[in-house]
Amino acid sequence: MSFRDLRDFLAALGDDLRRVPQPVSPRHEIAALLRAAPPEGPALLFENVAGHPGARVAGHLIANRRRTALALGTEPERLAETWLQRTRKGIPPVTAIEAPVKEVVVKAPPDLGALLPVLTHYERDGGPFITTGVVLCRDPATDRRGMGIHRMMLKGGRRLGILLANPPLSQFHANAEAAGKPLEIAVALGLEPALPLSAVVKSGPQGPDKMDIAGALRGAPVELVRAETVDVDIPARAEIVIEGHVLPGVREEEGPFGENTGNYFSNLSPVVEVTAVTHRRDFIYPGLCPWTADVDTLLALAGGVELLGQLQGQIAGVCDLAVSPGTAGFSAVVAVSRLRPCDVRRLIHLAFAIDKRLKLVTVVDDDIDLRDPREVSWALATRFQPDRDTVVLSGMEGYVIDPSCGGSGTSSRMGLDATRGSGPEFDKITVPAAAAAKARAILGELGLT
Repeated sequence: MSFRDLRDFLAALGDDLRRVPQPVSPRHEIAALLRAAPPEGPALLFENVAGHPGARVAGHLIANRRRTALALGTEPERLAETWLQRTRKGIPPVTAIEAPVKEVVVKAPPDLGALLPVLTHYERDGGPFITTGVVLCRDPATDRRGMGIHRMMLKGGRRLGILLANPPLSQFHANAEAAGKPLEIAVALGLEPALPLSAVVKSGPQGPDKMDIAGALRGAPVELVRAETVDVDIPARAEIVIEGHVLPGVREEEGPFGENTGNYFSNLSPVVEVTAVTHRRDFIYPGLCPWTADVDTLLALAGGVELLGQLQGQIAGVCDLAVSPGTAGFSAVVAVSRLRPCDVRRLIHLAFAIDKRLKLVTVVDDDIDLRDPREVSWALATRFQPDRDTVVLSGMEGYVIDPSCGGSGTSSRMGLDATRGSGPEFDKITVPAAAAAKARAILGELGLT
């Protein structure tokens, strides 16, 4: 099943969407609600946004595997398999017949903050930040399409600060600057989840176009139309598109911003001058609050499932991988079957070589539910000896938003081998399968599951 746009996806949620009629402010209040919402709870649609009559804000959309699976037309237990299958191919985009995103066209808007309900998330944030805009552009050197999610700070009027720390857009900007030219971009907001998910797929210069990957993830081609003031194709059914130029040779302070690490982060970043905003009537702005379950899902798919696929391709016996919630992708747990200690160490080294964000990798056996912190802690408590089962690497490349790296830019990494020994003393206590099934059924009847 594919969804044409965000509205189509929200309609499909049914009772898994909760409408919020109470008046709420885009300054801190919506973010506070998104932070407080339980991961397994419904998605939220704020219908009474202070200062923005007619506009709505949707959030908590992919906070759990259930809704993420719905967005990709699969089952929660098949998320990793579906992701790996679809991101290895592509369905090219098509030219749109109609473009709802252009129902309203505002050239050179005088004040983005007055036009859009951009959220201020945390107490010491330097201002409102766009957190889930899909930035689209083309490489001025190769004409290759670029697509990624980059945070943007409203700096007043029609200027945005943009953090370009990751390729390919960081390289596209460097190429434009080398030629002394601005980089034309468009920022798409309010998309059905497959599109922002595809924006964080790791795809090298020889890999599929991310817009093709988006088509594969959603099971249908993305409908595109040319932007109004920049030479960039945009999703025709987005809720909002911001068009503009990243100015060459300009850097300004951007931040502080409450990042996905759970810490504030500032940077000297490039600046965007906005040339136009187009949007649907009664548009829906996407609210994604950093350091929440929505971000955990993005990182689990973009980083975790990609890493799982690569590890499985090189080491037999790798069963599953989970990125630890709340760690900005810095920590992961890997489940394996019947690996020798030397192979576990090889797995740890390989994981660190593939993903430079990782600082901690814990390896457990496949009898451990790696998404249950209690079971992982049990494996560490009963199957792990620090002096024997710890791998430490020093002087590694750090990640830009990791505050513990300080000014050095380097990091250390640690692997923990919490796999079992060979004796019966390592056997995990269990309940007979029939009794466990009956217990689940009774708890379900009591409404306790």
